[in-house]
Amino acid sequence: MPLLRVAVADDSVLLREGLVRVLGEAGVEVVGAYADAEQLLAALPDISPSLVVLDVRMPPTFRDEGVRAAIEIRGNHPQIGILLLSQYVEVAYAQELLSSGSGGIGYLLKDRVASLDELRDAVQRIAVGGTVLDPEVVAQLLGRRHDPLARLTTRELQVLGLMAEGRTNVAIAESLFIGTGAVEKNVTAIFQKLALDDSGTDHRRVLAVLAWLQR
Repeated sequence: MPLLRVAVADDSVLLREGLVRVLGEAGVEVVGAYADAEQLLAALPDISPSLVVLDVRMPPTFRDEGVRAAIEIRGNHPQIGILLLSQYVEVAYAQELLSSGSGGIGYLLKDRVASLDELRDAVQRIAVGGTVLDPEVVAQLLGRRHDPLARLTTRELQVLGLMAEGRTNVAIAESLFIGTGAVEKNVTAIFQKLALDDSGTDHRRVLAVLAWLQR
């Protein structure tokens, strides 16, 4: 994989510099580090990153500047991967961003990124068009709609949650201690019950679930 060019936006100096160091240790070229989303947006034409890492809440209002910037970047520069790294889950904006119909998107909670390997894996998966979601983000997104999920069995709900995290069938099987054949049957049942077509690729499955949540 070519060397990734990543830009970082976080208003906390310590967190921003920490991300620069950690990403560097992960073999990533950090091409810019900014204190707010406006600085990042202004710099994009000059730095040409392959991926951006943004906090959700930044100056001037500390509400949703980062995620709104992510939506703008996705609209104007769809080739740039996006990783929201925050302490907060902004459900409405997350649904808007994730239901855009393309991959290369992640949403992780800062306190739950446990290791350098986990961050490196997330960045690499997003860079090649994957979708990486924290389980808490998935839970809040799925929690927005209850009635359609009532048709799913307990096992199907477990599989759906892991699918939405971006896990493969093999990874789901390992997590639930069941065979891959059983996972495939559950995946088929989920798509049938939710009237969704199985596109056959991991990140498209996630996007299909999130698109269904928008209905």
